[in-house]
Amino acid sequence: MDNRQAIGSWLSGPRAAAEEMGADFGHRGKRLGLPEEGPGSIARPGRRIGALFIDWALCMVIAYGLIAQGDQQAAGNWALLVFLVMSLLTVGTIGCTPGKRVLGLRVVAEGGGRIGLGRVLLRTVLLLVVIPALVWDRDGRGLHDRLSKAVQIRM
Repeated sequence: MDNRQAIGSWLSGPRAAAEEMGADFGHRGKRLGLPEEGPGSIARPGRRIGALFIDWALCMVIAYGLIAQGDQQAAGNWALLVFLVMSLLTVGTIGCTPGKRVLGLRVVAEGGGRIGLGRVLLRTVLLLVVIPALVWDRDGRGLHDRLSKAVQIRM
């Protein structure tokens, strides 16, 4: 490998360098047996973030209007608890939160089907910690999904 190839691989990133050497990463979700496009494929980051925004806004409205009764500081704290309860109830039963439902997403187990209540609790707590949700694997899953053996797919 000459200097230009070494610098080029550094600039384009490790994935591009590996692909130039013949590595085939496939599409997101291929390792999990999911299709590349359409229903059942891995949910795109934009939709997942949009669903989280809808869910958080709903939790803030509930916390501000019903629990904290106008106290903004308390509403922010209560919204975390509302989000935890909402996620446990909705993802644990029907597989999606209201935001995910609006945007056509669903949370399923890696092998398909519903995830159990314990894994929903683990996933939600890790999501509330925030950092695990910002660490993604090559399939586009956050660490919170990976540790709870869950996948967010398109419906």
